[in-house]
Amino acid sequence: MAHQGKQSKEEAQATAAASTLARAPEQSQLDFELEFFSRILERHPDFVDVLRVQGNNLTLKGRFAEGLQIDRRLVSLRPQDPLAHYNLACSYALLKKPEQALKTLRRAVELGYRDFRYMREDRDLDSIRHDPRFRQLLREFEAR
Repeated sequence: MAHQGKQSKEEAQATAAASTLARAPEQSQLDFELEFFSRILERHPDFVDVLRVQGNNLTLKGRFAEGLQIDRRLVSLRPQDPLAHYNLACSYALLKKPEQALKTLRRAVELGYRDFRYMREDRDLDSIRHDPRFRQLLREFEAR
């Protein structure tokens, strides 16, 4: 048998992609997406659209601390983006960090986040929903 040399970068990537596709029937769609988007982020760590999807997927998977890291990165990349701040607030709330959640949620609303009906129903915010500061925030900005 002939000795095989080291694989080129392209061959290694093709092998990894084939391996991922071979496992696809065994994986859930969510697991597949987590792995797929992780590979994209390895090559393009500041790809905002992929970061948003990956943050959401991590949250759906219950990997809240990792989702928090993604949301922090998004806010650093898009400091004026109200949705990035809203998602970061959700991550803090899921991790039972009410002070950071409420502060970040206020910032999201100050930047223009206005889906108050969704905010009232979003399960990610359950840990702060009954906090008087949450209700005050809604009253303050819904009146505007």
